[in-house]
Amino acid sequence: MINEGDNAPAITATASDGSSVNLASPGQPLVLYFYPKDDTSGCTREAQDFTALAKDFEKAGVKVVGISRDPMKAHEKFIGKYSLAVPLISDEDGRISDAFGTWVEKSMYGRKYMGMERATYLIGADGRVLKAWRKVKVPNHAQEVLTAARELASA
Repeated sequence: MINEGDNAPAITATASDGSSVNLASPGQPLVLYFYPKDDTSGCTREAQDFTALAKDFEKAGVKVVGISRDPMKAHEKFIGKYSLAVPLISDEDGRISDAFGTWVEKSMYGRKYMGMERATYLIGADGRVLKAWRKVKVPNHAQEVLTAARELASA
């Protein structure tokens, strides 16, 4: 599990917009938000919230990227369906979610299964995790992350 103050893992991934994202050395502050599944109610709301604030993150000099284990084809449909302005990373092999400790045992109606924990990380340009949110609740979360990003940028 990655915590505040830790260095992000040395993993590079390609986002849906074709950009290469180096987690250990992103070159600019990076918001990496993990979500369970494309085109589900909570995940759609979260992606729309980050999209609504995309220009504000950009003004703050912060890149925002979402990540789930969905394949890139599903991400592309999700982005198109909701006109998302935030690039997405496919973590089909689980190496990123495993490294961050967001692939966890969950329980629903007494049934245990493995799934993605909704979590967000604010990573500095140097790859150090500045802030971590675990077990995220969607309402107002994107705004909370933007506020934290602005505070850290001005510090």
